[in-house]
Amino acid sequence: MMNSSSGAGPSNGGSGDGDTPRRASRKPKYSKFTQQELPACKPILTPKWVISVFVLVGAIFVPIGVASLLASRQVVEIVDRYDDACVPSNVTDKLAYIQNATMPKTCQRTLTVPKDMKQPIFVYYQLNKFYQNHRRYVKSRNDAQLSDASKANETNLCDPEKTTKDGLPIVPCGLIAWSLFNDTYTFEHETKDLKVDKTDISWKSDREHKFGSDVFPKNFQKGPLIGGKSLDENKSLSEQEDLIVWMRTAALPTFRKLYGRIHVDLKENDTITVTLENNYNTYSFGGKKKLVLSTSTWLGGKNDFLGLAYLTVGGLCFFLAFAFTLLYLIKPRKLGDNNYLSWNKHPAANAGHAGY
Repeated sequence: MMNSSSGAGPSNGGSGDGDTPRRASRKPKYSKFTQQELPACKPILTPKWVISVFVLVGAIFVPIGVASLLASRQVVEIVDRYDDACVPSNVTDKLAYIQNATMPKTCQRTLTVPKDMKQPIFVYYQLNKFYQNHRRYVKSRNDAQLSDASKANETNLCDPEKTTKDGLPIVPCGLIAWSLFNDTYTFEHETKDLKVDKTDISWKSDREHKFGSDVFPKNFQKGPLIGGKSLDENKSLSEQEDLIVWMRTAALPTFRKLYGRIHVDLKENDTITVTLENNYNTYSFGGKKKLVLSTSTWLGGKNDFLGLAYLTVGGLCFFLAFAFTLLYLIKPRKLGDNNYLSWNKHPAANAGHAGY
């Protein structure tokens, strides 16, 4: 009895250990989504399917590329670089010349129309080597100040152009506004002035939401160093579209910005006299300034890249379709034939190695 009693002890202890709770299972709850059992399209890419897809893509892309390229070639452009030509020949230091406010900056240029230009004719200024995408430059603005008159004193993030030397807030503050382009252009055709329409050259959403109609310039360009154009303190920021266009910063160092529109048709070989004020300093960083007159088509301005890209992709698709067709005809293979698998190509040799 003693032996049986002592033998029962360990048995009871073991049953006690079995009462401890089991660890929760990490197995997810079953669903077709977690088990990847949802209905799905699983096409088998047969040679006919692959060739058909390449032919279809090529047939779509090539006509689009041709149409885009033709539309781009219909655009008429006049591009005139004037930053060097508008410096007097007796000036050796261009930087000192552009920084000297007492020296005249007026310059005349003569442009010849290469082909008929239908209105509206878009007037752009183009800058090269101007990095508007620089991080510190892009951040140097205060959007709350631009849109709300009650926040005119908010100049944080606008370093180094946020206050005057007397501590007064600058509106609009920041490097972007401070460096506003300030060259001007007037046009004359057959002794008649060509009016440049400067309305609606900016984005409507910018005028209505980003630049307030109750915000007016204050203490602008009154620091020790003048950056660019001055603003009319009697006009709200939403009305000063040159500023709005400039403050939509460019992504690349070479860019164009809209200056205005000319609503007059020009004929081939017509002569246009441009009187410009060469005020903007691009000489300190080796930049270039160009005046651009351009028409437009249903695709926009002149841009051959889009058409060439479509033609390139479409031509590549046709080439691949032709190559796959030749391969399929010259060396066809049965779909799903497992004899092409590497371990089935030399079964005798594999069996010999396995036996050894």
